Amino acid sequence: MSLSSWRAAEAESMELMIAATNDDATNMLSALIADRFGIERKIVRVRSLDFEPGSVLPPEELKIDLMVHPEELLAQEIYRLVKRAACNDLIDIGNGWMQVLALRVDDQSPLVFKSPRELSAIHDQYHFRVVALARGISTIIPQADETIRPQDQVFILARRDDMEQLMKQMRIRDQGISRMMILGGGLVGRRVAQLLEKEIEITLIENKHERAEELAVNLEKTQVIEGDGTDANVLVMAGMDRMESFVATTGDNETNIITCLLAKHLMNRGNREIQGAQGKTIALVDKEDHLVLSSTIGLDVVLNAKISAANEILKFIRRSELLSVAHLHGVDAEVVEVVASPGSEITRKPLKKLASYLKKYEIIIGGIHQNGTWEIAVGASEVQPGARVVLVCSSRNLRNVHKLF
Repeated sequence: MSLSSWRAAEAESMELMIAATNDDATNMLSALIADRFGIERKIVRVRSLDFEPGSVLPPEELKIDLMVHPEELLAQEIYRLVKRAACNDLIDIGNGWMQVLALRVDDQSPLVFKSPRELSAIHDQYHFRVVALARGISTIIPQADETIRPQDQVFILARRDDMEQLMKQMRIRDQGISRMMILGGGLVGRRVAQLLEKEIEITLIENKHERAEELAVNLEKTQVIEGDGTDANVLVMAGMDRMESFVATTGDNETNIITCLLAKHLMNRGNREIQGAQGKTIALVDKEDHLVLSSTIGLDVVLNAKISAANEILKFIRRSELLSVAHLHGVDAEVVEVVASPGSEITRKPLKKLASYLKKYEIIIGGIHQNGTWEIAVGASEVQPGARVVLVCSSRNLRNVHKLF
């Protein structure tokens, strides 16, 4: 908040200001200061939802171009994931014309011990590509002969029209969730309950007495229980064994991870019924080092507020180049939608002649939109200038995507 610091940083020569401190007031005031220094674009991280368009003090009056709400982003992401009960995740890309399916492979899966090349030959009536694998703590951008192993998390890109039939071929049953439990009544937990309580029977566990009372008053249809969510007896008494989904949103990494593992065991219908369903778990984890590790020990989806906020900022900054960026949960990879610039390397030759570059920088071209239709990319595909392309790459190679396009 020292103006001398702004002058020392040569603020008047800057084009973009990002305010991401832990204090809303500091961040919002920074946007006003940046505007006085002539900085054209201002991005501000805010936890409160009181400053939305139409409020007493809207973003435009605060000179804010993009207001990022990490907790709201997480709540909306959890809402989307819970609604996608049949698999770990199903991400819409290209205005919904393409989708990325994420699923965990077990010993009985029709995918196990097969390569992307073999799967394409078996299911040649559908248009899809295997674009990423999570194996242990490693992320693999697979080549055509990479063998899928038990416990791999597999990411498949397909046209929306083919996805439903493809899921049937993969023996993924589309079943809705009717009951779920949320641990932690903070900003994220409360917001998730608000978004879902009219559609799903929700039980929320909160260990702080005053907070539990407040939630019980303000949440219309959610059952609020005061108790310690790390205690198995509390979970059982709250009906954990009847739940179909469990979301841990406390501010403690270890609590979220451990309770999700405990909930996974208690929800696992396979312990009691033949062909029983397995409940879905979602955990919030602050430490980025724990993200991939958490996925390897049995958690279905692990979310991180910093990554959600960073992706939102990245999309805004690069919106003239990248149409969208979506992080794949559980792997170090991004789904990117980008437009091919005239004269760029990608437009000069068929994809098969770029194979060495794509392999070196772990880039898979998944879908191409040109001539009015979406198509799954193959070696003979040629990207025309102005075409929209959906690709998957490791996070560290986004700069190489920029160079290629």
